[in-house]
Amino acid sequence: MKKIAVFSNMYPSAEHPTYGIFVKNQVELLRKSGVSVDVKAIDNPKSGKVQGLLKYGKWFASSLFYLLGNRRKLELTHSHYAFPTGVLSLLGKRMFKIPYIVTLHGGDIDKMAKKNAKIASMTKTILQEAAHVVTVGERLKQEVVENFGVAENAVTVMSMGVDQTVFHPMERAAVRAELGLQETQPVVLFIGNLIREKGVLELVQAFESIRKTVPNSSLHLIGSHKSAGFVEEVKHEITSRQLEGIHLEGTKTQKELVQWLAAADVLALPSYHEGFGLVALEAMASGTPVVASDVGGLTYLLADGAGVLVPPKDAEALAAGLLQVLSSETPANEEKRKKLVHEHSYEMIVNKLLKIYEDAAKTR
Repeated sequence: MKKIAVFSNMYPSAEHPTYGIFVKNQVELLRKSGVSVDVKAIDNPKSGKVQGLLKYGKWFASSLFYLLGNRRKLELTHSHYAFPTGVLSLLGKRMFKIPYIVTLHGGDIDKMAKKNAKIASMTKTILQEAAHVVTVGERLKQEVVENFGVAENAVTVMSMGVDQTVFHPMERAAVRAELGLQETQPVVLFIGNLIREKGVLELVQAFESIRKTVPNSSLHLIGSHKSAGFVEEVKHEITSRQLEGIHLEGTKTQKELVQWLAAADVLALPSYHEGFGLVALEAMASGTPVVASDVGGLTYLLADGAGVLVPPKDAEALAAGLLQVLSSETPANEEKRKKLVHEHSYEMIVNKLLKIYEDAAKTR
């Protein structure tokens, strides 16, 4: 394979090291497998109408110039997220006959495609003209086939994968000492953007119940503060409830995230919707139990006792699930967890992706 281009509206930078880290990890995995990859991506998560228009406009124009200059060198393009990223791949196909694949992560279908009829129509076109569509979860595949008219044999369910050389169990006392955590203190961990749709307010409310049962427990919220207004709302919720033990940790490097996952007693992922929930898989690879909303890809990932599933937007049920894990009332299905981690290992993922690339390139 000569060269591929990866387009993404999320990619990490020195200032924002975890923003779209899953895309960068896959790019590095492909490069290690001998694929020549160029990346055209947005590495700034800051929002705002004017700033958003400027950064997207600059990225879009730069990517079009890139396609023009590299049209004869490219075997195919790979867009992460259908809209607006997939528009670049669609233009590359229509102008230069470069085939493309699209990876759907959830928000592009659950939120973006539902904004208005025009975006929904464009999303449908992008998916139907792709050489192949990758969805990070089974529910997403069903929606793509049923609601967007894509042939089932043109869709593959495949997560972004987990690097077991990075995410693995560690000696808890040692990592806690390095992070400044008490060895015996129960630690509840959240990793994700601090936005309403991640269920952060419900988690804060659930933690109030947890503190009544486990007074010395702590809750650590790790992630980007994309919405300053919502972060202030979270802080107000904490203050108004006079809650102690909650820490807003901000963003962390991947090395630090590995330590936090290994140090935690449980990972909470109370999202309203989730295409797959990669951080849940990373927690399982780290040997940390997961309590998550029964939505999207999480429903499949944590089935059969691999984790604890609770209804979304339900602080009381979330508290009960977290207490269930903290009290060790129901041990996790370790065999299922290990099987899942193996199925989503980097080795398995890259082999599937390279086969998709090979088949897609033949359509040119």
